Amino acid sequence: MRYLFDPQEIFSIPVKGEEATYPVRRIFCVGRNYAAHAAEMGGEVDREAPWYFTKSVAHAVLSGAALSYPPGTANYHHEMELAFVIGAEAFEATEAEAAAAVFAYGSALDMTRRDRQQDGKDHRRPWSLGKDVEGSAVFAEMTRVAEFTISDQEIALCVNGDQRQRGSLRDMVWSPTEIVMHLSKFYHLGLGDVVMTGTPSGVGAVVAGDTVHGTIDGLAPVELALMVTKS
Repeated sequence: MRYLFDPQEIFSIPVKGEEATYPVRRIFCVGRNYAAHAAEMGGEVDREAPWYFTKSVAHAVLSGAALSYPPGTANYHHEMELAFVIGAEAFEATEAEAAAAVFAYGSALDMTRRDRQQDGKDHRRPWSLGKDVEGSAVFAEMTRVAEFTISDQEIALCVNGDQRQRGSLRDMVWSPTEIVMHLSKFYHLGLGDVVMTGTPSGVGAVVAGDTVHGTIDGLAPVELALMVTKS
């Protein structure tokens, strides 16, 4: 088949200890999955069920990227998150099926135009301008589930070496298994699907020239540099 222009290269995430990488087809994000973060944003956790927004795969980058400060915002925020990827089909999954569908975990950043997100909230409009931003989904190398079990690992983030966020994975309201069970009621989940599980409290603004460094105990760190000049 001939195309009018060259299609975009497939975005994929490295997997620890493997030559092959994980190709991404969709990115789902869980909203308000830490009670303290929900409170700092003026909201509450919905304990009836998790809820979601999405990011475009075209806006994903790997850890170590150096990007320019995005246009259309004066309040660009960091959000440190645990991400996981799907390794088996899951539709209306049982608890056992949902647990088995999680393939690997990794550190990630959900970068957010907070002012544009607030515009959406204020006017009861979608958050796309706030959340689905070029370069706003940043992924580190993934680690297979056999090598990483979620417990009370620290999740933290520093900007230019100064700590901004610090929490524990045990504080997630919805576990990856519970997220897969719920999300699979609405989508046929499968290979290529990535889920970002929300951020602990302490989110804040970054400016051009800042370096963001996020960590989760036992996983590869994630890093993003915001350049002063345009990329």
